[in-house]
Amino acid sequence: MHIATKGSKINISSEKKLQEFANSLSSELKQGDIFFLFGEMGVGKTTFVKFLINNMQIKFKQKPTEVTSPTFNIMNEYNIEGLSIKHYDLYRLKSTDELQDLNLFGNNDKSILFIEWPQIIKKKPKFVTKLYFEYENEYQNRFIKVFT
Repeated sequence: MHIATKGSKINISSEKKLQEFANSLSSELKQGDIFFLFGEMGVGKTTFVKFLINNMQIKFKQKPTEVTSPTFNIMNEYNIEGLSIKHYDLYRLKSTDELQDLNLFGNNDKSILFIEWPQIIKKKPKFVTKLYFEYENEYQNRFIKVFT
């Protein structure tokens, strides 16, 4: 997947820029893709997923739905044109034992996974795109670094 040069820094300081990045990535998604989303609270991880899902819904002539943080549910799932997009938030998990019940990487050949707070995952899949959402200039600017 070519979404940016490895380690490139993408400016997302405005919602418009974040939406543009999400829209460009949505056109390159394929079944089996896994994304780890790293970054502080409030840096734009969930907003990014919202823009991406809503863009795909519009593209496939579906009504955009409300996309919320799965912090309390752990996982929200969206079905778009036969494709399952699973959005996880592992922030509240305290141990790797809690991951067992989620079966994160089992039977996801036809899914796309977006996983916020993936630091708790010890056994990582071989192919993961890592998106690092970061602030700079005393929270005045935001950017994403992409690693594949």
